[in-house]
Amino acid sequence: MSPASVPTRWLAAAGTVAEIDEDAFIEGALILSIGGAQQSHVNLRAPDQVFYEYLRRIANVLDLLRPPGEPLKVLHLGAGALTLVRYVEATRPGSEQAAAESERELLDFVLQYMPLTPGTRCELILDDARAAAGTMAPGSFDAVVLDIFAGADAPGHLANSAFYGELLRTVGPDGVVLVNVGDDPPLAFARQQSSELSSVAADGAALADREMFSGSHPGNIVLAATNREWPAEWTDRLLAAGPHPAAVLTGADLRIFQAGA
Repeated sequence: MSPASVPTRWLAAAGTVAEIDEDAFIEGALILSIGGAQQSHVNLRAPDQVFYEYLRRIANVLDLLRPPGEPLKVLHLGAGALTLVRYVEATRPGSEQAAAESERELLDFVLQYMPLTPGTRCELILDDARAAAGTMAPGSFDAVVLDIFAGADAPGHLANSAFYGELLRTVGPDGVVLVNVGDDPPLAFARQQSSELSSVAADGAALADREMFSGSHPGNIVLAATNREWPAEWTDRLLAAGPHPAAVLTGADLRIFQAGA
């Protein structure tokens, strides 16, 4: 695409512009930006390739839930460019998914220029994340992915233990809730959200680049919560899967992070 041909769309609710541009380095890949900030990356030719680091870590957890290729049931809260919807379909054909997005113009824009692979089974829901999750039956999903936070400006009705408890009821006993939290030093919001999630979960973990847990760098931390004891083998496999250098905090290490020590 030439600069003049870059597709754009006004997002009325957000009061800003979304645009979709080609990745200059990866043929067939597109980048969704909102308000001038890159938000999502999609490789239409190879949707099993996940470019953004935090999304790769989420994908790595999803990979652990079932044997390779076995379908999953996944609820995505915050659709973006549907990167993980595409990943799950590419790696586990026949999966049943649902994706909630409150911004109609954004969803229409994404589907116009980044259509889903034919045959993808994904219910698209135009609604607030909490309202959408509230319509789901208990235990109806293997995983819930919440990806709408951008620091302490996150909607208050989503960033609390009550909502996290609702999400944990939505996944089965072997399922997982995954929350992406973007934050700046000293990561007070990420620590708070990790504590809120832990207060209603049986167990969990925090995943990020190792340096993120020093509290001196901005970036993303993926919080994971389960209704059972966190499988020790998951930690080993996630550390091996990367992206590197990877850290997976559990148990006492997770509590130290939450305390800000």
